[in-house]
Amino acid sequence: MADVNIKPLGDRVLVEICENTEEMKGGILIPDTAKEKPQEYRVVALGTGKNDEKGEKIPFDVKVGDIVLTSRYGGTEVKVDGKEYKVVNQDDILAIVG
Repeated sequence: MADVNIKPLGDRVLVEICENTEEMKGGILIPDTAKEKPQEYRVVALGTGKNDEKGEKIPFDVKVGDIVLTSRYGGTEVKVDGKEYKVVNQDDILAIVG
């Protein structure tokens, strides 16, 4: 699990790209940078939450450690200490994998 000093606000979720290395027949390795960006991410941190009309906190549908699918172009990409992360609204998370 990543130990990153970014705390999302509101109903935002900080996710990191799930690293996958793919090897083709013949032993040729395709680096992650040469492949299409993945949509599968690991939840690293949750925001402070959002309140409903009555002022009560709306619980998150995901938790830290979940593998999720997000909209490919949603969210904001950030780079911290050479690692890429993405800050997405909870609504941009399409599904929990597994």
